[in-house]
Amino acid sequence: MKNTALTDIHISLGAKMVPFAGYNMPVQYEGVNAEHETVRNGVGVFDVSHMGEFVLRGPKALDLIQKISTNDASVLFDGKAQYSCMPNGKGGIVDDLIIYRKSENEYFLVVNASNIEKDWNWISSHNDLGVEMENLSDEYSLLAIQGPKAAEAMQSLTDIDLSNMVYYTFQMGKFAGIDNVMVSATGYTGSGGFEVYVKNKDVKELWNKVFEAGAPFGIKPIGLAARDTLRLEMGFCLYGNDIDDTTSPLEAGLGWITKFTKEFVDSDKLQKQKEEGVTRKLVAFEMVDRGIPRHDYPIEDANGKVIGKVTSGTMSPSMKIGIGLGYVEIAHSKIDSEIYISIRDKGIKAKVVKLPFYKK
Repeated sequence: MKNTALTDIHISLGAKMVPFAGYNMPVQYEGVNAEHETVRNGVGVFDVSHMGEFVLRGPKALDLIQKISTNDASVLFDGKAQYSCMPNGKGGIVDDLIIYRKSENEYFLVVNASNIEKDWNWISSHNDLGVEMENLSDEYSLLAIQGPKAAEAMQSLTDIDLSNMVYYTFQMGKFAGIDNVMVSATGYTGSGGFEVYVKNKDVKELWNKVFEAGAPFGIKPIGLAARDTLRLEMGFCLYGNDIDDTTSPLEAGLGWITKFTKEFVDSDKLQKQKEEGVTRKLVAFEMVDRGIPRHDYPIEDANGKVIGKVTSGTMSPSMKIGIGLGYVEIAHSKIDSEIYISIRDKGIKAKVVKLPFYKK
């Protein structure tokens, strides 16, 4: 199992460590609910250094990205980031990712930890354009500094104007005295904040200075369990749960990142699916009766017929009710549709709702 450059710090802070995507990762420190609240109302820090980072360089870098991804990367400009996904040639999804344009001929791709090798091989297999590819996953660390107080808490560490950074943009600059740091106004929590990319050799210094600067704002370390509840309250997809090699972007509600203004892997297949309509759809639901939905629980109709399954579920720390995502037959996907989650062989009533669950 791999460690991040901060593993010993997490252990010294009393974190409960678990294996995740081949890494030894902190799942929680003081408890999921408390950590969740810290990010929703203040500022918290996640070590997400297990994520993968690739660089694509050369005059044809954009052409390769356009071929392998569903979103239209031609609209990117220097300093702009974009959420996208890579179709797998069979109508499913290889991975979802963020694409950063550093310059006309250089792009920085951030992929999921569990898919680093798979994604690298997939992109390489389509690189007949002479694009220079570099896998920096083992060299970079990533801190996600998230929450409504993140900009104010971190401003003393950098000349970058954090409070005026636009969502899904990034800047290179000095941060915590370290040169050439990438600061990105992205995140997976829905509470604002930044993701900061540094070399492994600098990340301990960064961590210490971030906590020093954030101390007056009540900054705390946050584990992966709260990261999951935070993203689920926003309805953000998690690869391996809500999207995978068997789900299409259109079924998963990712039509907004699937642009048919260009040709890409599976564009014909997905265009046909769009025209004919999908047979199942990823929906958000709230429990009407008491119960906590969990991954893989069956979803049933009023007659007990199985119509789908839960892909993500939890007790919402912000709303204090059971919430979840799951695929259901299209007939049951409309807002306010009544569905039943099979918990210990009993159908517990839920209803389909509009995302996000958590409204600020």
